[in-house]
Amino acid sequence: MSAQPILTQDVVGLTKAEPVSRRGFMTASAAAAAGYTLAAGPVRADVIKTDTNGLTVGDVKIKVADGEMPGYFARPAGVNNPPVVLVAMEIFGLHEYVKDVTRRLAKLGAFAVAPDYYFRKGDLTKITDMPQVLAIVNAKPDAELLSDLDSTVAWAKSQGGDTSRLGIIGFCRGGRTVWEYAAHNAALKAGVSFYGPPVDPPNPAWPKSPTQLAPEMKAPVLGLYGEADTGIPVATVETLKASLAEYKKTAEFKVYPGAPHGFHADYRASYRKEAAEDAWNRMQAWFKKYGVLS
Repeated sequence: MSAQPILTQDVVGLTKAEPVSRRGFMTASAAAAAGYTLAAGPVRADVIKTDTNGLTVGDVKIKVADGEMPGYFARPAGVNNPPVVLVAMEIFGLHEYVKDVTRRLAKLGAFAVAPDYYFRKGDLTKITDMPQVLAIVNAKPDAELLSDLDSTVAWAKSQGGDTSRLGIIGFCRGGRTVWEYAAHNAALKAGVSFYGPPVDPPNPAWPKSPTQLAPEMKAPVLGLYGEADTGIPVATVETLKASLAEYKKTAEFKVYPGAPHGFHADYRASYRKEAAEDAWNRMQAWFKKYGVLS
């Protein structure tokens, strides 16, 4: 009998799905054709679509310790030394929502890069079975993850990005990645975590949870959470906040009343327009305050 996958806090929030009717959602074939991951469930028909006008965008191969990692980038066309923002994806792989967020950041003046750091185990965008997805993402060692992100920064620098103005943004599991990277890279100027779990289940691949890393934080982080997130109790967010304050680390938190997990994910039923737009504005202000965006 196979072992049950670990249900981390972010995944609990995802698996307790929002009630949906088929009205207002794409068919599965249309969603797949548009580049969305089928494992994420029904895709809203009125997703946000960011054009490439004024941008240079594309797929890329990033040199990592054991080969080449796929990624997607977007940057303002003809702009020298743009700031670099890493985009840490959810558990569903490098699909269209992540790419669109990358383009949105480029429209703000950033050289945004989304690395596909689960590539060694397969293309998550092609997997429909959630237990199979979880088996892959839960096995990703933090040491390898952080190394992959460092390689992404090095690649962006080699392409003319200004890594002295380095930021990171992440969603769901990628929100956890933001906290982890903020404790790892002293060159990071700021991070923004959208509903990243403050606490991890026991996992030998993950030595320390974000809360345990509070004393090691090297960059200011903005944490954006949903009060109705069934997987991330507000109490765990408050504990992380208190730990950061205890060690005199710079962080701010916003908990959106009634918002579920994935409230920024405009392709999912969990999307909450008001919270998502407010959070995006706070992200911009945070990055400007700490010198990532000008």
